Amino acid sequence: MSEMTFEKMINQMTPAIYESLKQAVSLRKWPDGRRLTPQQTELCLEAVMRFEVENNVPEENRVGYLEQRTCGAAASGAGVSPEQAGLARDATRD
Repeated sequence: MSEMTFEKMINQMTPAIYESLKQAVSLRKWPDGRRLTPQQTELCLEAVMRFEVENNVPEENRVGYLEQRTCGAAASGAGVSPEQAGLARDATRD
């Protein structure tokens, strides 16, 4: 039996396997309910990210994508109150 390398695994990964690994990383569990170890999580995440790059998955559909947002003001945040920006005063310090 030939040795399966990480590179070969990525090249042979199907979209269904990709989705399964993506869900496993998200939930930190395998489909059968067993928890992923930290090492498994890291390898699965690397495989998912490599699949996304090599298969030209749109950026907004990739793992870890964060949409650029503003709070209704310019991207600089000018004119946004501290409360709206999530910077409300800490009542425990009063």
